[in-house]
Amino acid sequence: MFFLFNSLLSVAITNAQTDPANQNPDYDAALAEKLGADDYGMKSYFLVILKTGNNTTTDKELISSAFKGHMENIKRLVKKGKLIVAGPLGKNDNNYRGIFVLNNVNTLEEAKELLQTDPAVKEGLLDAEIYNWYGSAALPEYLPFSDKISKVKP
Repeated sequence: MFFLFNSLLSVAITNAQTDPANQNPDYDAALAEKLGADDYGMKSYFLVILKTGNNTTTDKELISSAFKGHMENIKRLVKKGKLIVAGPLGKNDNNYRGIFVLNNVNTLEEAKELLQTDPAVKEGLLDAEIYNWYGSAALPEYLPFSDKISKVKP
């Protein structure tokens, strides 16, 4: 029975994918390949939720230096194609501080290694929760426009 169900499901999926009524007339195969998109225009990323770390130092110089390095590291990871979304979160009860969406990162271990290049994480001022996330493969396409819409450099 299980085999029969799986066979029917496989046939239904194959028919849906090859049925001309289900095909996107705007599909750009070269762009999909460049972005690593699957048949649904999606791909896997790592979503990182940054939260307050366990280092409660009041050393203003260390804090300033670490967060300056945090911003520089964000720029470096964007240039390397490893980071496509970064930004702070508003006040909340979970002590969540911001998010990252990591791109072109294949394993959880690689994601953890990248986070250790961030001085604020390395110093324990920020900690991270990491999740697999399935989102639009087109997400990186906004990056070339981001520098063109901010009047002030962060």
